[in-house]
Amino acid sequence: MTEDKKILATPKVRKFARELGANVSDIKGTERKGRITEHDVKNYIANELNLEKEKFTKKNKIEFSHSEFGEVEIRDIPRVKKIAAPHLVNSWTTIPHVTHHDEADITEMEEFRNSITDTFTGEKKKFTPLSFIIKALVATLKIFPNFNSSIDDIENGKIVIKKYFHIGIAVDTPHGLMVPKMRNADKKNINKINNELKILSEKCRNLKIDKKEFFGGSMTITSLGGIGGSFFTPIINYPEVAILGIGRSSKKQILIDGKFQTRVMLPLSLSYDHRIIDGAEGAKFCNEIKNNLGKNFAYKLAV
Repeated sequence: MTEDKKILATPKVRKFARELGANVSDIKGTERKGRITEHDVKNYIANELNLEKEKFTKKNKIEFSHSEFGEVEIRDIPRVKKIAAPHLVNSWTTIPHVTHHDEADITEMEEFRNSITDTFTGEKKKFTPLSFIIKALVATLKIFPNFNSSIDDIENGKIVIKKYFHIGIAVDTPHGLMVPKMRNADKKNINKINNELKILSEKCRNLKIDKKEFFGGSMTITSLGGIGGSFFTPIINYPEVAILGIGRSSKKQILIDGKFQTRVMLPLSLSYDHRIIDGAEGAKFCNEIKNNLGKNFAYKLAV
């Protein structure tokens, strides 16, 4: 009892510690003359829980060498992947992801894209579908500004709404996945976007891109269309709040006005931060992208 009286803590703090199963004599106070506060009690409990977790992990960890079971090869993790790893873990563990899957009818867009010719030479010009998707995404972001935002302070309810449109493009390189930003995509026509996509991809593959080009994005597009697959769950590129995944387009029989027609359908996988965007808004956002990739919009985008 004598020792306990020397401990500087209010009755309220002592009661708080008892309720949490802590002994104030084990807690170090951070206030003047070592006075213990509720914050000190919380920190003590948190540290104790972490210690218990570490003990449990060490006790239950099964240690073995993979080489015990057969031949193995040890390789270094590519530098780009090592840099990206903690960023991906942070995104996945801190953002409550929801992924909405849908398909866009891009039949007319594809017909138009494949028919574009050079005004002077008459030769066919090659445009990647991604160029049209970028323009469609920008048009959609203008209608749904929450998707072009970042959380500033979730506790105080603050978000940053961006007035610029810098679209992140996931580029597959021999060094790992890189996501440079196409700046001011809203101010560029299809031709300029198409050319800039080539330049950004080359810079990434040759490691010639400035690291600041990986920051300050509005929203990211990641496409597996050139590789294969349909739907997937893309991880949001923090501190953005959404990412659009594109699968490989395919021809399907779609019922339109009571008749089946062959249409080119593009798989869409939209992941969003559920703290800022709810399911209804996510579905509406996808519907708008589908409209912007539909019959009439592709022609307008090409101007």
